[in-house]
Amino acid sequence: MAGAHAKHHDYHIIDPSPWPFIGSVGALVTAIGAIAWMKAAQGATFPLFGVDLAATNFWLFLIGMLIVLYTMFAWWSDTIKEAQEGHHTKVVSLHLRYGMIMFIASELMFFVAWFWAFFDASLFPGEVAQVARAEFTGGVWPPEGVEVLDPFHLPLYNTIILLLSGTTVTWAHHALLENDRKGLVAGLALTVALGLLFSAVQAYEYLHAPFAFRDSIYGATFFMATGFHGFHVIVGTIFLAVCLLRAMAGHFTPQQHFGFEAAAWYWHFVDVVWLFLFAFIYVWASAGATIAH
Repeated sequence: MAGAHAKHHDYHIIDPSPWPFIGSVGALVTAIGAIAWMKAAQGATFPLFGVDLAATNFWLFLIGMLIVLYTMFAWWSDTIKEAQEGHHTKVVSLHLRYGMIMFIASELMFFVAWFWAFFDASLFPGEVAQVARAEFTGGVWPPEGVEVLDPFHLPLYNTIILLLSGTTVTWAHHALLENDRKGLVAGLALTVALGLLFSAVQAYEYLHAPFAFRDSIYGATFFMATGFHGFHVIVGTIFLAVCLLRAMAGHFTPQQHFGFEAAAWYWHFVDVVWLFLFAFIYVWASAGATIAH
């Protein structure tokens, strides 16, 4: 009878899991809390089933976020357990890599949207059909009255930080393949430290930026593009910090380390996006190369 239930394929049939449902509930509560929060900020009510949720907006949002975060922790813990139990065969690992590649591709297209917004605004600042845009920009790029950032100050500093972090995470990857635990931990620790330093420098830059998000399309495109990149750096830093803890616990082997590999891919994606953003910051700051229509 035992032979009848033996596994004769390379796929992993997972056990029933509560996390998709619980995660969906958490996402719904988070969305409702966020909407109620925005309604409350406008001084409006948000009635739902006869209850004004605007009065409890923060707690709804917080509870939803805690549910989502706990779901992420528990679900990924189950995935790690499955890997350690040998369920992640070559076929399963290959499909996990496909999934990560598709996720990074979707993130790439997300940033393409902000790059496109920048190109459209900078190349056609005086577009006749875009009356509001022409009014804001004055028909030139950068817009009239906007004091730009020096790309060779903090942006260049952060570029160097991220490029260094790319080398340290690559060092950690090669150390793992050579079964060098000390090199793996040291490389990951340096990468996490550089990620934190990048975020600190960007926060300082934002606090001292000579323009605001709502000043013009210049500020909006700048803060949206660089802000979402900064968010990705924070996510990537957390991703690598978890890998660091797992490396210290001895979870990774030269043969099985998809969790670390996914984090490294994500981090290199963040590096490449920032190189593009640095180029855009340089163009943003090129006041002498204004485009008039």
